[in-house]
Amino acid sequence: MSDITGEVLDLPTRSGDRPSTGPEIPHQQLDQNAPPALQEELWQQMTTLEGVRAGRSGISLPDTRALHLDPALALGPPGAFMVGVEFAHLHGRSDGSLHAVLPHDLGAQAIEAGWAELHPLARRRALPAAIVMIYGPRDVVELETVWQLVKASYSFARGDAR
Repeated sequence: MSDITGEVLDLPTRSGDRPSTGPEIPHQQLDQNAPPALQEELWQQMTTLEGVRAGRSGISLPDTRALHLDPALALGPPGAFMVGVEFAHLHGRSDGSLHAVLPHDLGAQAIEAGWAELHPLARRRALPAAIVMIYGPRDVVELETVWQLVKASYSFARGDAR
């Protein structure tokens, strides 16, 4: 799978056990949470993406910050968005995980490598099957992998992903 720069994503295997997550809505990460400083660093990176407006999520808790793509750039398939032009959102400080829409193959790769899990509503086919929870980064090395996944979600929303 290529990211927005054309490089192949070579996801490392995430170390340790998967974090505990809530089984239903709201779908939250319950332990191994990202430190607040890393959450803020990730958010700052997320808001630098061209054509992205930061705002409240249209489908998550009030403290969730979302990325909304300029409709003129939202050329991805309908399944590349959660609601409207929202393609990713970062959960509040007590959580630090995020939901994003990834191309099917990359979503499966992220799940296999221990970085993500399907959203419960995606498992039940009530949301697009490509919506995953990406676990919050525990350190700066993990932050880079999570950032690569966010950029892939952005690329998918723009219609750049194959």
